[in-house]
Amino acid sequence: MLEEIISTHSMAISGGILLIAYVFIACEKVQKSVVALIGAAITMLLGLLPFHGHYDKVSGEYIRSVFDYIEFDVIFLLIGMMIVVHIASKSGIFKWMAIELLKLTKGRPKLVLFTLAAFTAVASAFLDNVTTVVLIMPVTFVIAGELEIDPVPFLITEILASNIGGTATLIGDPPNIIIGAKAGLSFMDFANELTGIVVLIFAVTIALLIFMFRDSLKADDEKMAHVANLDNSKTITDKKLVRRAIITLLLVILGFVTHDITHIDAFVFAVAGAAILLIFENPKEIYKDVEWLTIFFFVGLFIIIGGFEASGGISFLAEKLIELTNGSLDAAAMLVLWGSGILSGIVDNIPYTATMAPLIAEVQHVMPYTGAGHHPLWWALSLGACLGGNLTIIGAAANVIVSETAAAYSKPVSFMRFLKYGVITTFISLVLSSLYLYFKYLM
Repeated sequence: MLEEIISTHSMAISGGILLIAYVFIACEKVQKSVVALIGAAITMLLGLLPFHGHYDKVSGEYIRSVFDYIEFDVIFLLIGMMIVVHIASKSGIFKWMAIELLKLTKGRPKLVLFTLAAFTAVASAFLDNVTTVVLIMPVTFVIAGELEIDPVPFLITEILASNIGGTATLIGDPPNIIIGAKAGLSFMDFANELTGIVVLIFAVTIALLIFMFRDSLKADDEKMAHVANLDNSKTITDKKLVRRAIITLLLVILGFVTHDITHIDAFVFAVAGAAILLIFENPKEIYKDVEWLTIFFFVGLFIIIGGFEASGGISFLAEKLIELTNGSLDAAAMLVLWGSGILSGIVDNIPYTATMAPLIAEVQHVMPYTGAGHHPLWWALSLGACLGGNLTIIGAAANVIVSETAAAYSKPVSFMRFLKYGVITTFISLVLSSLYLYFKYLM
């Protein structure tokens, strides 16, 4: 009886599990990895996903198992890059680079703001935005303290820059990792398609922020001179580790870049780089610092969404999206872009993207694209989900981390203060993205 009810109403049940998980994730009353694992457990206990894959005798189609819905390439790419970046950061190389960049500014607040933003954006494209803001924040507080100015404008700028910079590459922001895995897009696909528009959005955003923060970006000559002469000679604590880390990181990135030649997936290079660096480390200590909460969050989320997809929920939503846009690719791209931009500022952009990626995969078959390059709906989702993270202080993981750290320093970044800059930045970013998508893919 129960099995029959579940089978008949599987779409509604799996959709309900997904919706309830979203609500708990948004409320942040229960740690999101726990929410995801509970939802995954319920999905499996109700039999919404089979434990073993098999061929259906009637249709002849392969019925995917629960493990087929877990994007293991995403999981291993995240774990590999977390290990590589953590080991590299132990040497002090990232902090050294930041201070050297700051010394070039001669302590001028506006130039310091631009330099911190540029460093954050570039680093976020090749590391990940969470790691980048964790590395840059201590330097920011030191500089603000030396100049005796408010660090909050710098922190807000770094949040915005990290989400913008992370949009440019496959590994810069978790939503792109999910999209890359689902759409079969390589590191160079993202770099080729999105770098230009990301640079433009960054330039416009930083120019606007410098203008908006102009009254806070003032310091006396003595303070500026002190910052310009900061001692950076002891920042690097392990020169051998620096050499190993830089060589390994460059080789990993080279692997990403040459995917179109080698046809080796990005996660393979990330895991290989992590394995090489672990030879010289105490693995137990390094594994402790892997963000396992994030990893288990992804695993649970993939299972929940897998249940919804297996029940036909994704196909149902795809049909509704096509109906809503009257089958127009132009309308669908704009709806995905702006819908993603707004929703990603309200809910975590990781579960949102994980839900939308299989939906886009369904829709692109009904809305074929005959132009050059990959299907524009993928770029609409990437730009919307990543840039939409700038809308509110809870829009992306980097935002929350900066906010919590700033509060610990008694320099809180309030929801409303951030919203003032986040709304303007996100609106401009989405307008520029709309123009980019229209003129490159849709006209």
